[in-house]
Amino acid sequence: MDPYERYHRAGRQFDLKDYSGAARTLESLLMDLTAETDGPGHGLTHVRLLLARSYYHSAQLARAEAAARAVLAEAPTDAYAALLLARTLERASRVDEAREAMRVAAALGAPGTSFAVA
Repeated sequence: MDPYERYHRAGRQFDLKDYSGAARTLESLLMDLTAETDGPGHGLTHVRLLLARSYYHSAQLARAEAAARAVLAEAPTDAYAALLLARTLERASRVDEAREAMRVAAALGAPGTSFAVA
């Protein structure tokens, strides 16, 4: 199965709420793609974002945080990744970090947030 098909398979797994299965598919895909490039695998933002979402929904919060941060390292203005990081930190009861991450998400215009200067 080529990388495109594997990515879409993971998307279908996610849609069917098989978040752990989607994460496994995406982990394997990322490993293969980064091995092919002999590096960190830049340009894989969509794969990493779906992986972060899969981790979040399967309550793998440390992994969700790491994946969201990887997306933001590659795409610092990705509002959805910033929001996902904030929600992950909230869910992990890291309130102060979550509040700061939510400010960043709001400043980037993430859906469901509003930027208020306080």
